This record gives sequence, structure tokens and C-alpha cells, in this order.
Amino acid sequence: QVQLVESGGGLVQAGGSLRLSCVASGLTFSTYSMGWFRQAPGKEREFVAWISRSGGSTSYADSVKGRFTISRDNTENTVYLQMNSLKPEDTAVYYCAADGRSSYYSSRSQRPRTYDYWGQGTQVTVSS
Repeated sequence: QVQLVESGGGLVQAGGSLRLSCVASGLTFSTYSMGWFRQAPGKEREFVAWISRSGGSTSYADSVKGRFTISRDNTENTVYLQMNSLKPEDTAVYYCAADGRSSYYSSRSQRPRTYDYWGQGTQVTVSS
């Protein structure tokens, strides 16, 4: 049974930082590209960041570029999202997701339906 479990969310003031973690089990982690998405109340789930199977390639939404960093540790089956200079508009539930088919970044990597498995999400709230 595949499980993705996110943690690290919380309440932070604008300008602060958080580090999200997502631990995977039940799959061969190193064979999956990983993505982070977020969903704010009343809005669609949106792409945040993507990382290749090896961790050697990453891509980001324009809204977080330069502030967020995605990384992974295949020995720990974990993907991270370091979030700096947080803004109130970053408030959302953050989800990690695993894609077992794509080995390189493309426009498909930004689409939720591309991903095979999802975590339950972790809430990030940024106060102004």
C-alpha cells in the first residue's frame, strides 16, 4: 500500500520560513518524480514545484521561484519543500504527489491528474 505523509506545516508570520517533508512508503521512491501542489480555499489545486527521480532537475511555479526549494533524499524516501520569505498568499493546504511515468519535466508535470499517488496534505497559514 502506497502512502505519502506530509508534515511540517503550521502558522508563520509573513517573511518567515517553513520546511515541509513528505515521506513515501510502499513504492520504489527513486523511480518516481515528485511534485508539490497547494490548494487554497475556493481555489483549484495548483502546481508549486517538481523534482526529478534523481533530484538533479527541478522546476517551480513562477509565484514561488526564488523563495521555495524542492529537494529529495532517496535514501530516506523523503521529498522536502523549503519555503522562505513566505507571503499571506502562500496560505493553503500543501500536498506532495508521486509520478511514476514521467522522467523529465514537461507541462504535464503541472497537472494534478498526471500524478499516481497523493498525500493527505499539510496546512500552511501565513499571517500578515
